[in-house]
Amino acid sequence: MAKESMIAREVKRAKLTEKYATKRAQLKAAGDYVGLSRLPRNSNPNRMHNRCKITGRSRGYMRQFGVSRITFREMALFGLIPGVKKASW
Repeated sequence: MAKESMIAREVKRAKLTEKYATKRAQLKAAGDYVGLSRLPRNSNPNRMHNRCKITGRSRGYMRQFGVSRITFREMALFGLIPGVKKASW
């Protein structure tokens, strides 16, 4: 499980990104790069990091399912993901 502070930081970044999205788009369209640099750093969507919806793990994230590779494997093993099962031969 990821630290609560790391998960909270990502939530805060998501809120800032949403808050400044229109202003950022207007400044970008106008070519005002000085104005863009005055916006908070964490309002830039590039600073967002994908995290597992269940554990908060940042590495090994599977975009199609929204979970980390470890959580995906456990869920597939227990049959919690429709259409996915663990291979055995």
